[in-house]
Amino acid sequence: MNPELSTAEQAAITSGSDFWSTTAVESAGLPAITVTDGPHGVRMQAAAGDLLAGVPATCFPPAVASASTWDPELLRRMGEALGDECRAMDVAVLLGPGVNLKRSPLGGRNFEYFSEDPILTGVLATEWVRGLQSKGVGASLKHFAVNSQETDRMRVSADLDERTLREMYLRAFHRVVTKAQPWTVMCAYNRVNGVYASEHHWLLTEVLRDEWGFEGLVVSDWGAVVDRVAAVRAGLDLTMPGPDATGDQALADAVADGTLDAAALRASADLVREMILKAGQREAGSYDAAAHHDLAREIAGRAIVLLKNDGGLLPLRAEGQSIAVLGEFARTPRYQGGGSSQITPTRLDDALTQIQASTSAAVTFAAGYDDPAEAVEAARASDVALVFVGTVHETEGADRDSLDLPAEHLALIEQVAAVNPNTIVVLSNGAVLLTSPWEARVPAIVEGWLLGQAGGSAIADVLFGRVDPSGRLAETIPVRIEDHPSYLDFPGEHGHVRYGEGLHVGYRGFDARRTAVSYPFGFGLSYTTFSYGVATVSSSPAGLEIRVPVTNTGGRDGREVVQAYLSLPGSAVRRAPRELKAFASVPVAAGQTVDVVLHVERDDLAYWDTRLDRWIVEDGAYLVEVGASSRDIRATATQHVAGDPARVPLTAESSVGEWFADPRGADLLGELFASAAAGAGDSTMAAMASDPGMLMMLNSLPLSRMAMFPGSPFTAAALEGLLKAVND
Repeated sequence: MNPELSTAEQAAITSGSDFWSTTAVESAGLPAITVTDGPHGVRMQAAAGDLLAGVPATCFPPAVASASTWDPELLRRMGEALGDECRAMDVAVLLGPGVNLKRSPLGGRNFEYFSEDPILTGVLATEWVRGLQSKGVGASLKHFAVNSQETDRMRVSADLDERTLREMYLRAFHRVVTKAQPWTVMCAYNRVNGVYASEHHWLLTEVLRDEWGFEGLVVSDWGAVVDRVAAVRAGLDLTMPGPDATGDQALADAVADGTLDAAALRASADLVREMILKAGQREAGSYDAAAHHDLAREIAGRAIVLLKNDGGLLPLRAEGQSIAVLGEFARTPRYQGGGSSQITPTRLDDALTQIQASTSAAVTFAAGYDDPAEAVEAARASDVALVFVGTVHETEGADRDSLDLPAEHLALIEQVAAVNPNTIVVLSNGAVLLTSPWEARVPAIVEGWLLGQAGGSAIADVLFGRVDPSGRLAETIPVRIEDHPSYLDFPGEHGHVRYGEGLHVGYRGFDARRTAVSYPFGFGLSYTTFSYGVATVSSSPAGLEIRVPVTNTGGRDGREVVQAYLSLPGSAVRRAPRELKAFASVPVAAGQTVDVVLHVERDDLAYWDTRLDRWIVEDGAYLVEVGASSRDIRATATQHVAGDPARVPLTAESSVGEWFADPRGADLLGELFASAAAGAGDSTMAAMASDPGMLMMLNSLPLSRMAMFPGSPFTAAALEGLLKAVND
């Protein structure tokens, strides 16, 4: 039996005892437990004076890379490995995954987030959480919610309509919560429609707990709480970091004077207690650092996206082909972003060493950026030139100001390509970079992202064909930043950022405007080729099942990422031209055909009806497009889906058009107009009722305004009778 905590103890246990520990209550047998940063490694602080220096741990590929695998099973295995490392370091909760959408490619923390699409994000993050928590270690789903920029991140208000909020920015959170029940959800720093996320009762209680059934606790981002009492009242349970004696006292005083319900504080304290007890049930563990490095290498290899490969320049031959490796990033890799997720790796592979080990031919290196002349001469003398370029620094706390490569990196590409027609560009970056116009000057581009500690080996694996490139873009690469749907409303001003593109985030916006892009969402090449057969679709109460045969028509084994996009032509509400609803990463041997089966959950077909305040699946014939990207559709089919009952009650303020759109309303209104046309009232009303053009003009008029017309039959009594008849 758990002893009852005093009000003072309840207040104390709902804040931390230091930067990474909860508060112990010895009298109740509750020890302090450790939480620490993730999400692509266990960032256990090594020394008191340096927050970013950590105990060595496996630096797995950050989310920008792991999302490009489009493989939930890989994310589950990564979660399991992270769980083992947490147990070895006595960490109870790992702070991740981050599932905020990449609203703008300028977002400084995009390397920690998965995608511009909520379905891809939610599916991958769900498996990451399941893997981690299978080891008895808690996840912390973050940052709840609408945290898509670093500019003014501690105060800025993300201002958006509820449909956009529900369908885009909450959808991945909902999926992870309902399917994986993370131990904790971390609230964001920012405000949402004017209210701090830490004090947002609608978000933290009404949506997260009451609607979604979240069973764990809500923890603050570090320093996100402005008012402890308001936060607990809204549904926040654990304030970090600590200690916070002032806040603890404010909670106790608020309970004493009745401004805070004692039950609210007790509920938060109970959730912290439950988490501590749950953490105490796991056993200490250990992990195989070499095996985890191999897993990091596998994930990194699967994350690399081959953007261009004219003439089949790749893969490279292991002999007889001299290679110039140019750019310091080949020797000194960029493998992760800066800030709270920065990991001290157990080891670090560099691409230069791994390329040298992969070929018997001559390999020449030049650092390149500050001394391009040496690089140009090396390129001129070699059969192939590999140019390593990318972003210099991306970090939590600052958004990017450009999508361009640094000037010296662009100059290196230009000068090398001018002397060697076999120039291959290898990118290292935490978010998309513009490839236009320089891409026209090179035959091959390898998107290498930030690949974690084994990225150097993974790049060599792909370059030499030991791994077939199967990574696919989880975000669109635009031709210009000005083309991006978020461009005019990022990052906002004077404490507010308007989400003016609404539902049209990322590829949805590009496709809706038919804007040219450099590389579309879902795109990626392989060293082999695939063909798609006829797609078939069947419907059930659970959703849709899509089947399509995929054949490897090339001479190498490979892996295809099959993507299903859905739309509803003629929908009654605004929608994107197509939306990702299901996907699968499928190995296909050379010459073989695999029957790929994709499942679309019925809930994922729903839109948020702002009139009814609930999710609605609209009735109709849905267009199913199956392909290799949002703009490479290989097979199509249609399938009727029975809709949800969704009648909107009519009122006196409903328009004439809305009344006629409702079957019962049309009958009743038609009878009244027919009566007027037959002679009831004066000639004005009769003329209006008998003229189809006039009736069309009246479509937007609220029914109550009809009473203003001379001789109108829409008296107060008549309206009351109509409303009773139509809504009963």
